[in-house]
Amino acid sequence: MARLRRKLSAEQMAERTGLGRKTIYHIEQGSPTVAMGSYLQVLFVLGLEKDLTTVAAADPLGRKLQDAGIVTYKRAPRQSKKP
Repeated sequence: MARLRRKLSAEQMAERTGLGRKTIYHIEQGSPTVAMGSYLQVLFVLGLEKDLTTVAAADPLGRKLQDAGIVTYKRAPRQSKKP
């Protein structure tokens, strides 16, 4: 929607970001296989790079865990191998 509001074609976006049109299409479809760097390039061209800081600004679950003093580990526990 942001690209269309700025009246940019997918081809123009591809030129300005240095990405392929197919990658632009995948980004717009929300494909999880696209590298984060590509998403950042698109945000930069659209002038929305500062919006990235608000992604995790409202984290109600994280705040509740912090307030409860629950220890969160950086990695999930290992799965035990069943014989």
